[in-house]
Amino acid sequence: MRALISVYEKTGLVPFARGLVDLGFELVASGGTAAALQEAGLAVTQVEDVTGFPEMLDGRVKTLHPRIHAAVLVRRDVAEDLASLEEHGIEPFDLVCVNLYPFSRAAEQPDVADEDVVEMIDVGGPSMLRAAAKNHAHVTAVCRAEDYEGVLAELRTDGSISLESRLRLAGTAFATTAAYEAAISSWFQRHEQLPETLVPAFDRALELSYGENPHQRAAYYAERGRRTHLLSRVEQLCGKPLSFNNLNDLSAARLLVREFNDPACVIVKHANPCGVGTAETIEDAYVRALSADPLSAYGGVVVVNRAVSAALGEALADQFVEVLFAPGYDEQAMEALARKTSVRVLNDTERRALTDTEPDYRRVLGGLLVQDRDWAIATRDGMELVCGQVSDEQWDNLLFAWRVVKHVASNAIVIARGGQTIGIGAGQMSRVDAVRIALEKARELGHSPEGAVLASDAFFPFADGPQLALDAGVAAIVQPGGSKRDVEVIEAVSAGGSAMAFTHRRHFRH
Repeated sequence: MRALISVYEKTGLVPFARGLVDLGFELVASGGTAAALQEAGLAVTQVEDVTGFPEMLDGRVKTLHPRIHAAVLVRRDVAEDLASLEEHGIEPFDLVCVNLYPFSRAAEQPDVADEDVVEMIDVGGPSMLRAAAKNHAHVTAVCRAEDYEGVLAELRTDGSISLESRLRLAGTAFATTAAYEAAISSWFQRHEQLPETLVPAFDRALELSYGENPHQRAAYYAERGRRTHLLSRVEQLCGKPLSFNNLNDLSAARLLVREFNDPACVIVKHANPCGVGTAETIEDAYVRALSADPLSAYGGVVVVNRAVSAALGEALADQFVEVLFAPGYDEQAMEALARKTSVRVLNDTERRALTDTEPDYRRVLGGLLVQDRDWAIATRDGMELVCGQVSDEQWDNLLFAWRVVKHVASNAIVIARGGQTIGIGAGQMSRVDAVRIALEKARELGHSPEGAVLASDAFFPFADGPQLALDAGVAAIVQPGGSKRDVEVIEAVSAGGSAMAFTHRRHFRH
């Protein structure tokens, strides 16, 4: 039996190769792989001794040769194939072990030169791996170190690799080369917003406890080539395994909390914020977020943008929290949180802001909808005061409400005061119903809308929605504007003695 080995990542290589030798395999290897095996005391034949041709072009060409690929692709049940190999004195390979140059790792480095990234595009490796996978009826294709022990175990037990295992390994090989090519394509097209052909690649980062419902299986996949993703540099310190809904809510909360530089706390349920608070301290921000709607916060995902202190840890331990995400934890905070064994405590070890270049993918029947993610962060400069007067404090509240409403499912209304949401109306088919729900939530929870501000994610088509808010005492409104009836809406707000600003930008979220 004969094995061809050519690997960049050499973790587990020597024990695997030694196991093959013990099973009677002859080893053939390329440059660096051969050197590593020889250094370990293993007998190995160099690829150039098989091809009769030395490596050239600084290693760019070494395995691209008929004596290599014919030996991989030969069909053992086709007489003409066997005769052709015999005619040219070529001995077939039974196993091909290849892993590829780390292109994605190079491309993800912030200061690497383009020519250095290009040099990490493997040519011979994918060719050998695809050839072996294509000929899986006769050849075992191995491309992951985690498969080494299983291959050896099957060879030791059965003396060969079953067709079922070869099929599985071939599938892994083709997935590996497909993802590799996708990462290269994405890098070359990185400046194109909507390329003609979209080929993202995703690697399974985590198996989840279940999907949206317990009867649905689920996993979290991270897009290859992204420097940051939802769980990059995130360590789970304690708690139950994460579920699909946990991560969906965590994504929503992390996207919202990035809107704020001040200490901020976001509490999310079913991908919508139910309480958001900012303050001078993270402890006060949490109090504001929780008191905004403590009933809805029960069993929510809590994200804070400051380390969790001992006091905050104690406060959180007194609540039912599904997931807690923070950039660090005080030792006493962890002691308090450890009492709640079900709480999934996540530590953001990198503390880097989420990327602002990734597209937004939405799965639809048979395809994808792709758009730029709505990263825009509001400032006063882009807003137009169309009626009334607004104090500096009210401007702060308008900006706060506008940043929150962007992350609420449309139609969306947010009522806020003092760096705190006091009423949220989410996901309504009618905007006036969203206003009504936000006002009702505020009153139910003991928050008075009197003097508060209101944000709407899209324009008011009629004056009825603003009128409900005005009747409740709302002092200022922020909305995109752009309705055919803007004049009527402005007149209603002005007549009610309130102020209104237009953003000239809407924030639908479906």
